[in-house]
Amino acid sequence: MAGEPTKPKSSADIFSAQKPQSRSAPLPEARPSAAEDIAAFVAKARAMSPHRTGAKGRLVFALDATMSRQPTWDMACALQADMFREAASLGSLDIRLVYYRGLNECRATGWISDSAQLAKLMTKIDCQGGNTQIGKVLSEARREAVASAVRAVVFVGDAMEESVDDLCAKAGELGLLKVPVFMFQEGHDVTAEHAFREIARLTGGAWCRFDPGAAAQLRELLRAAAAYAAGGREALLRLSKTGSGAAKLIGQMK
Repeated sequence: MAGEPTKPKSSADIFSAQKPQSRSAPLPEARPSAAEDIAAFVAKARAMSPHRTGAKGRLVFALDATMSRQPTWDMACALQADMFREAASLGSLDIRLVYYRGLNECRATGWISDSAQLAKLMTKIDCQGGNTQIGKVLSEARREAVASAVRAVVFVGDAMEESVDDLCAKAGELGLLKVPVFMFQEGHDVTAEHAFREIARLTGGAWCRFDPGAAAQLRELLRAAAAYAAGGREALLRLSKTGSGAAKLIGQMK
């Protein structure tokens, strides 16, 4: 099935697929500086910018699917339709679901433009015990930002069990690509809040808290993120006049 979740490729997977070079193979020619490569990369990414006129809205929708998250997963499954409805008045929206659970499992679907299809996939996925893998989510978002012109990333979770410095480095890369990350935190975990706020700041996104099980609060935040993904900052500004979620986001974005 085209939209079935797949495991995002890691650098280890790519390395293992490469054939080792012979010892006698010639060394690559020395390059004067990595600065030229970086400049070329950023120029290419900006040329693919999702904010250009006529671009299709693309949103990475990332969820913590560890054991304690089942109630919120079910809630997100029901609320994702609101993102498509919000985007429909502005243009079109494709969503790529990314989730992690269990022992070192992090998967992503293909790009989905239909609410019913996304709901069908989400109902097949159950939450499993494990540690957070937010770093993999950010790495996947960066790859898609370059390959598919992602406009924004939404992450919904309640914990962080990784190196904050490593996460900030990955967030900084997304910031250079002008891809904001909207970090929606359920609950009041202080460690998670610190990390989520930094990720949002470094990417030019926003951090917002919602109360456990508060579907109405999460709905407003998801609607706001979808509006931004489909219509950019102007759409978010218009929604902020009537929607509390949009007002919370626009107030933090650079």
